[in-house]
This record gives sequence, structure tokens and C-alpha cells, in this order.
Amino acid sequence: MTAIVISPLARIAEIAVRHGAREMISLMAKEHSFHRPAVIQADRHLLLNMNDISFAGTGDLVAPQETHVRAIIDFATGWDRSAPLLIHCWMGVSRSPAAALIAALSVHPEEDDLVLVRRLRASSPFATPNARLVAIGDDMLGRRGRLVAAVKEIGRGADTDGNAPFMLPLADLSNGT
Repeated sequence: MTAIVISPLARIAEIAVRHGAREMISLMAKEHSFHRPAVIQADRHLLLNMNDISFAGTGDLVAPQETHVRAIIDFATGWDRSAPLLIHCWMGVSRSPAAALIAALSVHPEEDDLVLVRRLRASSPFATPNARLVAIGDDMLGRRGRLVAAVKEIGRGADTDGNAPFMLPLADLSNGT
């Protein structure tokens, strides 16, 4: 089964090896440096510098932008799906779950938004997808507010220490699930 694995930064090497990931999206503030796991080739690693904020950004803070979402969509549609896609941010709670939803809908645009978001919640009681990324993704993917509404329906996730990687299985749309 093809899946997206969401991880906090501290566990990306372990998670990449455990799940056999060969492609990775990193959503990190520009001041955070880290090493790409050796199993991820540089040309299959997308690094997007942004802060985990839901407003336009002030001072040195970089809000998620349309260019970030376009890069997620383009990277996801280029993902060969022979191995899980690893997506991470600092804690694996906000930016990366939002990017995972965008990536999932990029490769399966026919998927029902609410079914996908409920699968995210079932996979992680902690996920609280970044509202700005979700709204931009909803617009760019032509979801007509369905993704935003679905994320609002599941509400904020439970508090966490940011050490809870999880897997979001992609739907098997060949049999309607």
C-alpha cells in the first residue's frame, strides 16, 4: 500500500530507513539546519523554508505561500509511489500533515476530502494541519472549500511532545476505499 509518512525532524533518518522512503519533503524555518538522511537522494528532496504560522507573516517569519504549495503539488505528482513519501517539519504536527493532505489530493484528486481528513485523524490524534497551507492547497487544487471544511470538522489535535510519527495510507481508489 502506498502511503505518506509524517515525522518530526528528530526522527527523519530512523523513519526513512524503517519505511524505505526514498523521497522527502521538508517544511522548516530557514534558520533550522539539518542533515538529509543518506537514503534520500538530493534530487528527490524538496526543502521549503517557512514558519508554522497561519497569518501573512511579519518580521523574519515566513508564512506558507502559493509558491510553497505549488512546489508540494509538483513534487507529489512526480513521486513514483513505489515507496512511501516522507514529509516532515519540526514536530510533525502542523505543516507536514497539511502538506500530506495536499500531496495526497495531488496524486488522487478524485478522493473525498472528508474521507481523507478523517483517515488523517485516525492515523494521528495529534495532527493539527496548518490552516494557511490547507487554505492555499484547497484553492490551488480546486477543492472549493471542501478541504478547509473537512479540516475544521476534525478540529485541533491532542497535545503532543512532537515525537509521534505516523503513516497516512493513500486510498485504494480501484475498489472505492
